[in-house]
Amino acid sequence: MSILNKAKNYVENLFKDKLSSVYFYHNFIHTTYAVQKADEIIKHTNLSEIEREKVLLALWFHDVGFTDCNAEGHEVRSAAIMKEFLKKDNFSDEYIEEVSKLILSTEKYHQPQGLLEEIMKDADFSHFASPFYNDSAEALRKEWELTGGMCFSNDEWNVMNVDFLKNKHKYFTDYAKENWEPLKLKNVKKLEKKMDKEEKPKKENSDKKDQKSDRSVDTLFRVTLNNHTRLSDIADSKANILLSVNAIIISVCLSVLVPKLDTPKNAHLIIPTFFLLISSVMTIIFAILSTKPNVTKTVFTNQDIKDRKVNLLFFGNFHQMEFNHYLSSMHDLIKDRDYIYDSMVKDLYYLGKVLDRKYKLLSVTYQIFMAGIIISVLSFAYAFLTL
Repeated sequence: MSILNKAKNYVENLFKDKLSSVYFYHNFIHTTYAVQKADEIIKHTNLSEIEREKVLLALWFHDVGFTDCNAEGHEVRSAAIMKEFLKKDNFSDEYIEEVSKLILSTEKYHQPQGLLEEIMKDADFSHFASPFYNDSAEALRKEWELTGGMCFSNDEWNVMNVDFLKNKHKYFTDYAKENWEPLKLKNVKKLEKKMDKEEKPKKENSDKKDQKSDRSVDTLFRVTLNNHTRLSDIADSKANILLSVNAIIISVCLSVLVPKLDTPKNAHLIIPTFFLLISSVMTIIFAILSTKPNVTKTVFTNQDIKDRKVNLLFFGNFHQMEFNHYLSSMHDLIKDRDYIYDSMVKDLYYLGKVLDRKYKLLSVTYQIFMAGIIISVLSFAYAFLTL
């Protein structure tokens, strides 16, 4: 396995095990996006393979410091975690120091020195040119509220973002200037139009507090649901990889190895082949189980709906209802904010239970696959040595 794949797996597990759930922006999703955008720049830049490796390694680790400290000084902690990781693979001190400098270059107001640091800065702020910039900004806003107590009104937040994008940030690489700067300016114009159109009526302090609370809750639900969905996609993707690999292994065994086992001179291959086939079949079974949809069907009465014990947002509940009955029930739901939030909480909770099941089965699947491959290879080696 390449060092980049090792780094990806290490960072993913580190975020999963240690990163607080309040980090809606600085998480594995942001890290993966930054790595992808850096690779996009590198493809249009004359870099050596070793330089590419250093940049991508630095980006995989540039935010891992959030796992055990706050935003202040997280780059230093990120570099320290990276050093521990690379030392286990016997990388030279010079190599590790160069990657460390790249991580430290992602500090917000650091001026990049050289092309590699410029790529780091541009990749880290690549979301400024994203069509989903507003979602990323809202995720960061919620993160700041929960981690640092920094709360902003809509006007304050929009003004601060426009000022930073127009006056304090710039892209450094030629590729980013040509391809991302125009997209960033489009996002700036959208923010400015939004600021122009927003009405600013005077409201009571209590009303302001209620609106801020509603906005925060809405953002929490939206970002959390988005993260849950992406985690589910990642799990399905990993399961599909194992399904494809083991399907190929079984096909090769059945077409190449098995027809030759009836010959006495190949009798020593029976047990290793058996181990290989069994491990592949078991891996496929567990991979299928991890992706298998689990739709629950709840039986409920009209009284349950009136008592608000039914989640009308889940199709497994309402698919048996008559349309008119469902329509009137949804009208009741829309009128009651607490009822809406209770329903959304139920959705998040049960989606989390599904994710827990997926990742547990996926972990078992990888263990079976790894153990099966090791045992099969050792069995083949033993069979040939004892001929």
